[in-house]
Amino acid sequence: MIIAIDGPAASGKGTLARNLARHFGLPYLDTGLLYRATARTLMSEGRDLSCKEAAIAAARGLALTGFDENSLRGREMAEAASIVAAIPEVRAALAELQRDFARRPGGAVLDGRDIGTVICPDACPKIFVTATVEVRATRRALELRSQDEKADYAVVLADIVRRDERDKNRAAAPLMAAKDATVLDTTTLDAEAAFKAALAIVMGCTARSAASVAGRG
Repeated sequence: MIIAIDGPAASGKGTLARNLARHFGLPYLDTGLLYRATARTLMSEGRDLSCKEAAIAAARGLALTGFDENSLRGREMAEAASIVAAIPEVRAALAELQRDFARRPGGAVLDGRDIGTVICPDACPKIFVTATVEVRATRRALELRSQDEKADYAVVLADIVRRDERDKNRAAAPLMAAKDATVLDTTTLDAEAAFKAALAIVMGCTARSAASVAGRG
């Protein structure tokens, strides 16, 4: 079973994906870390984030282990990752890494922005997690403050709006819900309620798949 979780920044997709992975005993990949790690490599080398050749080389040199997640969190890294992720060749370089992870025996849970549309188009289920931009900005500001970062709500809101526009309008794998994805709006949901709603979606997809297999038999 491959569970694809997509959505914009601070929609709650990461928490939801981790909870689903824990519930089903599946490996979990936050694909955004790959883009953050690529950006971190460029920054550590003093390279421009928009330098395509350097970004491609950094992406190709990544592995799925050994990330220092603490160094990849925060507002600066989120913005840097968004810039790097807009480079089509970087996305192509990281795509196979993500697909290899999804092919693990028993399946996996992946969250990102193009899992259901590009990386795992045959995944079942596909969940597109969303929330109002104001709620997402509040969540992100609280998250940053919990990490001892300064987080002015107006600045965080502007960052999220800018990132949404970049993600939705990039040439390669723009942020959008797959045609067969179920949209889950978490605006009024806490983590537990979102998990219960997502679990119902997963179980519904599993039941439909089992019925389809039985019908072919």
